[in-house]
Amino acid sequence: MKKTFLAFLVLLIATISCKKSSSPAETAQNYMDLTSGTTRQYQTTNNLTAVVTTNTITSTNRDSTINSKSYHVFSNNNGAGNEYYNITGNDYYTFRSLGAALGNLTVESVYLKANAAVNASWNEIVNLPFAGVPGGTVPVTLTYIIAEKGISRTVNSIAYTNVIRVTTTIAVTGLPPGSVTTDIQSYYAPKAGLIESKNKIVVPLLTTNVDQNTILLQ
Repeated sequence: MKKTFLAFLVLLIATISCKKSSSPAETAQNYMDLTSGTTRQYQTTNNLTAVVTTNTITSTNRDSTINSKSYHVFSNNNGAGNEYYNITGNDYYTFRSLGAALGNLTVESVYLKANAAVNASWNEIVNLPFAGVPGGTVPVTLTYIIAEKGISRTVNSIAYTNVIRVTTTIAVTGLPPGSVTTDIQSYYAPKAGLIESKNKIVVPLLTTNVDQNTILLQ
């Protein structure tokens, strides 16, 4: 369970921290860039090890149909494979495989509801494969909350306006309340998409936790 959940935490953070920016071809308040050739460079700081890494995400000229939705394909130079994003109305979706460590489980998530009011929330349940428990899976519930809208945020000396802050919390079925504590904050700006994320997850049952920040460089 320890290794399985730790792998999930790492991949969850990767999912939260790698969203894209808005498209010039769409409305000014769009928070996703589907323009072919668009690139974004992010810097991630691991606050536990002080290691700093960068990665570049590039919008390709390809789409893929998944779950009856048209997902645009993005490449990532960190070797993690392609990423898939979709806009349906004001809902922003991502689709990804959680890898061999989690049985190649695939997850479709709504990570942003751009028209939702402050304090609006939505849930997602991911059934993690784990042998030795009834049903062979452990349900993990992600709760997304629109914490703020229309705020200003300065990242890498760039001032952004009309920013949306989304808070994400995690609960694991079968673990007592307080077994997982989180401080996961994602900031999205028009014409820039994800500009910053703060991801801290503490699980006392594990010896390894997650504490890292990601910012948009360019």
